[in-house]
Amino acid sequence: MTESTTRAPEPVVSEPAAFTGLDRQGTLVFVGLMLGMFVASLSQTIVGPAMPRIVAELGGVEHYSWIATAAMLVSAVAVPIVGKLSDLYGRRWFYLGGLAVFMVGSVLAGLAQGFWFLVFARAVQGLGMGTLMPLSQTIIGDIIPPRQRGKYQGIMGAVFGVTSVVGPLIGGTITDNFGWRWLFYLTLPLGVVAFGFILRFLHLPVSGQHGKVDLLGMITLTPGLVVGLLATTWGGNDYAWDSPVIIGMYAVAAAFLIAFVVIETKVPEPLLPMHLLLRPIVALSVAASFAIAVAMFGAIIYIPVYAQGVMGVSATNSGAILIPLSVAMILTSIVVGLLITRLGTYKIFLVLGGAVLVGGYLLLANLQYGDSQWHLTLAMVVIGLGLGLCMQVFTLVVQNVVSRRELGIATAAVQFFRNIGSTIGTAVLGTVMTAQMGTAIQNQIAALPAEQLAALHQGGGDLDASGLEAAVLDPAALEQLPAFLVDPIRMGMGEAMHIVFLTAVPFVVLAFVLSLFVKQVPLRETVESAEEVAAQSEEHLVPTTTGALAAVGAAESVTATGEIRAVDPEADGPAEAAAAAR
Repeated sequence: MTESTTRAPEPVVSEPAAFTGLDRQGTLVFVGLMLGMFVASLSQTIVGPAMPRIVAELGGVEHYSWIATAAMLVSAVAVPIVGKLSDLYGRRWFYLGGLAVFMVGSVLAGLAQGFWFLVFARAVQGLGMGTLMPLSQTIIGDIIPPRQRGKYQGIMGAVFGVTSVVGPLIGGTITDNFGWRWLFYLTLPLGVVAFGFILRFLHLPVSGQHGKVDLLGMITLTPGLVVGLLATTWGGNDYAWDSPVIIGMYAVAAAFLIAFVVIETKVPEPLLPMHLLLRPIVALSVAASFAIAVAMFGAIIYIPVYAQGVMGVSATNSGAILIPLSVAMILTSIVVGLLITRLGTYKIFLVLGGAVLVGGYLLLANLQYGDSQWHLTLAMVVIGLGLGLCMQVFTLVVQNVVSRRELGIATAAVQFFRNIGSTIGTAVLGTVMTAQMGTAIQNQIAALPAEQLAALHQGGGDLDASGLEAAVLDPAALEQLPAFLVDPIRMGMGEAMHIVFLTAVPFVVLAFVLSLFVKQVPLRETVESAEEVAAQSEEHLVPTTTGALAAVGAAESVTATGEIRAVDPEADGPAEAAAAAR
């Protein structure tokens, strides 16, 4: 009897299908993501013009910065945690939860009857923002391949630009006509619509990852970040940089963060995988994003201060002073996204963006008292062009070189270091301004003619430096000073702001240098690579009654008749998938 042997057919794994555009469901998901990002971003910019009135009503002027700091701190901590958890357990419910938490925070802020309750409400909003911002970009990465992702991320970048333009304008109008509490209620209807879109239309494949949540990582990262960022925020303002409080806080933060790094190298599912940050292209992109964030917030926060204090622009009009920067960034980010999709290359935009940013900040740093507003506008347009050329592209670069199972934490890493950069940039440049302003104003006053100095002493003696610093941003207080003091005060403010903007220049130079070393990697035409599809198929191979192996949960499976049937991992359970494969 001749023994016959039969070979089990090998499972056929097709190449991942090429992207041909978002279908109706995908388009509606994208709209929902944009609405969610618009709501979160608008709430950051719309409150600015109302801050003086909020503090005047609720008190707490001495802790003014906490209204912004609370949201930034919680958001920075939430980003890496949410990014990793979404890789393990899926994006959909985390995104919906973040949107719900953000809206709850908005309601609480609108109902606030005391300063510290408002700070708490802003912290709740920060938790929502720390979820929405990274997951929006991660979900885009889930449904759109890198080659086509550029134009969509360009639109996402434009959302931030639009809110930075319309936010202050809407905020001032609503505050004057309806009261500041309506600023927090305004975004709720859009949030509800976004929630409905995502709930109804976003259905991503269930994550196949398993593992324990990195609790030790969370326990060490959270206090390390909070204490370190608080020390950076308080240093030079509430406490001297060399005070025992600040030095002690940095020591505590360093201890926690060192422990965090050690833990991340040992746990099976690290919160922030060190191997990911050690990849050259990821490390360079993350570092450049950090440097750009330091400089960007230096422009966004302190250009209005320069306009008011040096150029004498009114507080009402200072809310619109950043419009040239925002418009340039919006248009450029959209065009760059389209060009990346068409050309399939990104490095030229990173390098060009870095070079343009350096030029813009040099223009900003060379502004002098007496220059026209056109000089400031030119600097802002150049900075906006630079930001539009490269800021969103770094996220695309990172997403293109990581597997889909690491997409959430990789995207969160970029956003995380961007948040850290914005916090550090705001604090450090603010400290520079505070340190320089008093001395510069006093030096300008000391250079006045002898007869004016004599008149000043006869009229009330030496003026307190802190009073002069406050007066430079308060038109009513400035009008009460002798007329011959106005120019010296504004000139001193101009000298201080020159140092502030000059301090930001090394950061944009660093971003430019880092971009030179970012490797150009071909942009994938598919969401998943062929290797990932093959790996997923091998993980789901199960034995059949004939000894053959059938692919369970693969993108496509071969039936007995040779027909190819798509298997939906959400709709079909393991038994049905195995049957389809057989």
